[in-house]
Amino acid sequence: MTSQAKPLNEITRHVIDLLSKEIGIVDTVRFLNQFTIGYGNYTEEREALFKDLTLDEILATMKKEPSDQSG
Repeated sequence: MTSQAKPLNEITRHVIDLLSKEIGIVDTVRFLNQFTIGYGNYTEEREALFKDLTLDEILATMKKEPSDQSG
């Protein structure tokens, strides 16, 4: 018995549809996000973002700005 392998994008679409029906779209997205590696270079971005600030300045900013805990 031989079977033709389906294209990976077709399998992925099918699995996402199944997961969405079984556990809902929100939990499906949360599940899939654990397998993404992200993009960019955090180290370079962080160094560029904070290059002209001292640690004391960063901490002072963190203390005075309210954090967004809604997401």
